[in-house]
Amino acid sequence: MRKIYLIKSMALIIFIMIVITSCTNNATMIPPKAKKNPKELTIHGHTRIDNYYWLNDREDPEVIKYLEAENAYTKTVLQPTEKLQEDLFLEMKSRIKETDESVPYEKNGYYYYSRYEEGKEYPIYCRKKGSLEAEEEILLNVNEMAEGYEFYQVRGLSISPNNKLLAFGLDTVSRRMYTIHIKDLETGEIYKDELSITTGSTVWANDNKTLFYTKKDETTLRSYKIFRHILGTPIIDDKEIYYEEDETFGASIWKTKSEEYIIISSYSTMAEEYRFLSANNPMGEFKVIQPRERGLEYSISHFGDYFYIKTNLDAQNFRLMRTPVTNPSKENWE
Repeated sequence: MRKIYLIKSMALIIFIMIVITSCTNNATMIPPKAKKNPKELTIHGHTRIDNYYWLNDREDPEVIKYLEAENAYTKTVLQPTEKLQEDLFLEMKSRIKETDESVPYEKNGYYYYSRYEEGKEYPIYCRKKGSLEAEEEILLNVNEMAEGYEFYQVRGLSISPNNKLLAFGLDTVSRRMYTIHIKDLETGEIYKDELSITTGSTVWANDNKTLFYTKKDETTLRSYKIFRHILGTPIIDDKEIYYEEDETFGASIWKTKSEEYIIISSYSTMAEEYRFLSANNPMGEFKVIQPRERGLEYSISHFGDYFYIKTNLDAQNFRLMRTPVTNPSKENWE
């Protein structure tokens, strides 16, 4: 996956070269043409016609047939450039350091890092206890996990506070809808708990058994619902604890660096809103720090008895403020 992302930086140049070459050789070819099937869509009192709404249905045999025709046409048009494509790929690949390693970071007594091995496409996630000279523990070897798949992506690795459990998101269809899995790092067992259609990220409460995660809308991929899951319980029993009704906002959940609070973020282009809950009380109710206001942007961090606020409140280029955890609304920002 890393190579793919790096290669994208040259995609425009390659595309132009290939198009010029292919057009010269295939000027008379006729591309597939999608049929028009008008559908009225009404929102906010405005109605528009979408002639290609039918293409949204990924499982429709007619949609699949059309996409296969597009792929066949593309392959035929680009056939004269196959040697050029291969040469360009090999040239770029030769400039990538294949055996590589991320900078380690320390958390809760362990050093975490990822590394790549020459000739392999995916990362290996590792940690060492107490010291960088300690024995390496492999958390996930994505190269082994990805065998047999055309696409495989892992994201959102999250370690439980007791260092014994790993939650991670997995996408095998390139749809950015991740299924969250839980791995026991002592036994290697993958739990039966599977949380589907998520962003891939999770937050552990301090009890090491309660997880919070974000659901996505299957059509728009907007992150809009926050759920709470208890290990070993049926997914159907997961409780929805937040629903972002405003379609111009997204939602996410994370934990403060202090490990003391779990935060729900609601965000848009022109405003933010945050809710907080003690990580020691996962069954409690989230409280709003400052209700959203159009044009009011702010972000938060926690330390001691205060939330620290970076905000554009009366500050075009932002300023740093703080507010008591016990009474965090903007009237108390100082």
